[in-house]
Amino acid sequence: MRTTINIAEDALLAARHLAQRERMPLGDAISQLVRRGAAAGSDHAAARQSVPLRGRFALLPARDEVITPQHVRELMEREGI
Repeated sequence: MRTTINIAEDALLAARHLAQRERMPLGDAISQLVRRGAAAGSDHAAARQSVPLRGRFALLPARDEVITPQHVRELMEREGI
């Protein structure tokens, strides 16, 4: 179906990235992202209840590596923070 919509620039960039990565038309990428969001929205309440909290912060699952200050610095440099 053909339609005109206004979307946020960051959402458009995400859709373009998906379209380029998966080699699909932009409209198909937007449709896929909307479907994912709709499916995730229905599971959102259940997921929020299953995530353990410590104070205001959700606890992440255990990993096989120790996160060091160097890991954090590298990530901050990569993200431009």
